[in-house]
Amino acid sequence: MSAKKNLLSAGVACVALASFAVSTFGAVKATAAPVPKQNRQTLLAQQQKSLTIIFPTRSDTTDLQNKANAVAAFLSKELGIPVKAQIGDDTAAVEALRANRAQVAFLSSRPALKAQQLANARLYLAEVRPNYSGRYTYNSVLVVPKNSPLKTLPTAKATIEQLRGKRIVFTSPTSGSGFIIPVSQMVKLGLVPNRDRLDNFFGQISYGGNYSKALQAVVRGQADVAAVSEYALNPPYITPAEKSQLRVLYKIPGVPAHGIAIDDSVPPAMREKIINALLKLNKPENNQLLRNLYNSTELVRVDHDRHLALMRDALKLSGIEP
Repeated sequence: MSAKKNLLSAGVACVALASFAVSTFGAVKATAAPVPKQNRQTLLAQQQKSLTIIFPTRSDTTDLQNKANAVAAFLSKELGIPVKAQIGDDTAAVEALRANRAQVAFLSSRPALKAQQLANARLYLAEVRPNYSGRYTYNSVLVVPKNSPLKTLPTAKATIEQLRGKRIVFTSPTSGSGFIIPVSQMVKLGLVPNRDRLDNFFGQISYGGNYSKALQAVVRGQADVAAVSEYALNPPYITPAEKSQLRVLYKIPGVPAHGIAIDDSVPPAMREKIINALLKLNKPENNQLLRNLYNSTELVRVDHDRHLALMRDALKLSGIEP
């Protein structure tokens, strides 16, 4: 009887301490005291003590560190934790996510795919600009001199076939709209097998290094056609006088806009808090903070896979790694 009493006493104590449950067969087993799902998410979110966001440099913005600091200060107030803004290129941003030195980054489409591959980060928001034809997607365009004999023909293949033997200036070998997307279109149409055979199609291939220089090469007669983004046909990339000397020969829609990636190390509840805080930049009283960064006017939720589908397919068609 004494042993039984000791066993019962021990059982009562264990119940009190760890929410033990007695099965229908009389066996005693431990079950952790349940924590409501909402409370678990709140606890996980609270574990995020600080946040680092990478803001890549872009050619159409100046004084980026101060502008990024202002956004970080806003987010810090919204999230109740310190938020640090760091400036770096896309490669540095992806590496920071991979090494867990940053949790959030503004990224263009190809680096966003690389961030998914290396850090399991995903895009959750995309930028909207008034000069994007698709709101949060835009066109890759082939631009020729206004007086060029080249014409926009009824089919894509017939239009691009006119460029055989011509001088083309791409933006850069890493540019989505200025190289990867147009090359993938040529592969898709059967005009070239991959990016390594472009010299069998064009008479001359060069790279401007940026949108402005690519377009100016056409204006100056150094190239017959340039591959750029549609928004590059406006200041600050070129002047109105330069634009008046150019026209779009062909356009490829659906290029994914830059977006905001969040690393998978961020708990779901905190991730949602970050997204909601960023969406508050759409409000009139906060919107100038967003506009100052990269001239975007709004942030919208996107599905990572759907948003980046065109770029993912273009990389495969062109034979380029993400």
